Amino acid sequence: MLTEARLYALIRSLAQTTPAWATAIRYHTKPDERFDLTLVARRVYGLPDEWPVIMAAAGLQSVDEPLNEQLLVLPTLEQLQRLKRNAGVI
Repeated sequence: MLTEARLYALIRSLAQTTPAWATAIRYHTKPDERFDLTLVARRVYGLPDEWPVIMAAAGLQSVDEPLNEQLLVLPTLEQLQRLKRNAGVI
């Protein structure tokens, strides 16, 4: 559980501190994604199982929280793999 919390913190930090000019994925959430984070994960990464990344980037504390329409700053797949290694998830 501790590694997942660390990964959440790393992704949240990236989402909040990445400058506009830096490499990252910028994604505008849509109304149909409000209660289904897997839709965002599928659209961004092609992998619905990456929904915790969306949750962390949006700052949601629970999967039951609605995802408001917003611009998310998300790690690229390469950045995500590095974050997972740093958190000890992989």
